[in-house]
Amino acid sequence: MKKIFFAGILFALIGFAFTAKTNRTITGTIQDEKGIPVVGASVVAKGTKNGVVSDINGKFSIVVDDKTKALEVSYVGYKTTVIKLSDKSDYTVVLKANTTALNEVVVVGYGAETADVALNAAPVMSQQLAGRAAGVYMRGRKSLRYSASYMQKKAYDKSWRYNGNFNTEGYDHIVENPFLKAGDNPLSTFSIDVDAASYANVRRFINDGQLPPAGAVRIEEMINYFSYNYPQPQGDAPFSINTEVANCPWNAQHQLVLIGLQGKKISTQNLPASNLVFLIDVSGSMNEPDKLSLVQSSLKLLVGQLRPQDKVALVVYAGNAGLVLPSTSGDEKMKIKDAIDALEAGGSTAGGAGIQLAYATAKKNFIRGGNNRVILCTDGDFNVGQSSEDELQTLIEQERSSGIFLSVLGFGTGNYQDSKMQLLADKGNGNHNYIDNLSEARRVFVNEFGGTLFTIAKDVKLQIEFNPKKIQGYRLIGYENRLLNKEDFNDDKKDAGELGSGHTVTALYEVIPAGIKDTMLKEADALRYQKTKPLSQPGFNDEVMNIKLRYKKPDGDKSILMEHPLKEENIAFHSTSNNFRFAASVAEFGMLLRNSEYKGSADFLSVKNIAASAVDNDEDGYRKEFIQLVDRASTLRDKAMVNKVKVIPAQQSR
Repeated sequence: MKKIFFAGILFALIGFAFTAKTNRTITGTIQDEKGIPVVGASVVAKGTKNGVVSDINGKFSIVVDDKTKALEVSYVGYKTTVIKLSDKSDYTVVLKANTTALNEVVVVGYGAETADVALNAAPVMSQQLAGRAAGVYMRGRKSLRYSASYMQKKAYDKSWRYNGNFNTEGYDHIVENPFLKAGDNPLSTFSIDVDAASYANVRRFINDGQLPPAGAVRIEEMINYFSYNYPQPQGDAPFSINTEVANCPWNAQHQLVLIGLQGKKISTQNLPASNLVFLIDVSGSMNEPDKLSLVQSSLKLLVGQLRPQDKVALVVYAGNAGLVLPSTSGDEKMKIKDAIDALEAGGSTAGGAGIQLAYATAKKNFIRGGNNRVILCTDGDFNVGQSSEDELQTLIEQERSSGIFLSVLGFGTGNYQDSKMQLLADKGNGNHNYIDNLSEARRVFVNEFGGTLFTIAKDVKLQIEFNPKKIQGYRLIGYENRLLNKEDFNDDKKDAGELGSGHTVTALYEVIPAGIKDTMLKEADALRYQKTKPLSQPGFNDEVMNIKLRYKKPDGDKSILMEHPLKEENIAFHSTSNNFRFAASVAEFGMLLRNSEYKGSADFLSVKNIAASAVDNDEDGYRKEFIQLVDRASTLRDKAMVNKVKVIPAQQSR
């Protein structure tokens, strides 16, 4: 009997082995009809919730069972494609543009014309959301995709988002820097800016089928989203200063001057220990897949980078603030991830109380000589408790002086408070990034881990003196909210921007050479009591400008001065470096999105052609993605003009 019994079990196990599901891995590359990789495309096993998104090179890898017969691939602006699976394990998917998906477009921030516009946006937006970048988010250990009810709600919401009744996103009004006469204003002074939130936010608008409001387009942040191949600094200097000058692509009479800083790259193993406090908004407004769920997935990417000497704490805030994870060693990754997975949204937002608790936690676990930082994850909608911006700023400035910095990560749509979060990060000596998908989270927390979290120089200020014998006028492109008075340059009490390990900072000046007639410069009456003849010291006649830079060490109080004169050069634009041409293309794109009065002959085709000539060494694919974005923005603008859609001005921040 025993032999029969065991034989039965054996046959049952064999039968189970033959009937059990087997899994296999399907890989592939997603590209458009021109062969350009599509980043963030949604790849889902048909009939299931199992899905992934394509990476920065358009590649994907998904594990499916033997019952899966097809994959669905979708992305905004393209037709959904179904791949029938065969014995192959690797596929190349070509997405075709959807010529009807963008027929109805909401254009934001391009003019002052107002009218009641009936837009049947819901069908369009639901299709766009179905293929939006990072359409799959991780919650706990289960894979979730947008539900139909959620997509319908988002489509309904977006159809009202810009008529003044629903949208509460806040953006500062930006007054573009004008052209100034070098003779009257020889000094230009500003703080560096390594924030990259604007570019990711602009990308979110365009990928959602909308041109961004003008206040969302900060050109310096768009330029500095990208890395540039500047040489590493020599000796003890924390960064190198690099310059280049050539003719301006959107105004043939003008020249473009590039100033680039390259931060010293420190290997991860040599970075100082970190004391991090994640301050997470779990209020009711965060209860959407592109908010709290994306926060959780993003933070878990960062957890994967932590070392045993690093420490992490979790503070949450809604109606009240609470410590959900005391400071925990970086080698206890599962414990940290479990705490992140357990977060749920609900309640109102007491942002001030949360920040106070986060700083108190950071103080308690302070690492002398280490990286002590609070990382705020929110949509920025502080509306209960200590929410006065003045009170929050005062608290953040006080803690900054104690060596605890604040970085801000923005999430979500509809009530995203861009201007408030940018201000908090500036006051906290930290970064401001907007996370629109998991690929962006990977860029911030994995690819640029050191630059995001480790400051190598603080209060970095630049002051450029123009030689009026060579330059009659100039305009700083962007950095409008980073301008300083000329006296601030030597004032070590004046706060300025920070530079992280390996980070680059790029600034562009459009200059008007001496001796040409130009309508950009406004005339003023001659001064009665001042000398109007330009003066220059002997020996400097071949210099176009002199660049001075001040910075402090991360734990220092006294600034260090560096100087870099720029001599006259005559280089054709096509002969410039990839750094120069790509930065120029991004600046031109930003001016088109802002409909800048200084855009000259700029157009989307010019942007695309210049960028395409400068994509060498694009290991992460960000420059190729930029070219895709330019195409989509051009399509949106063309559709708006063809269909004569009324322009609705963007709601600016209070």
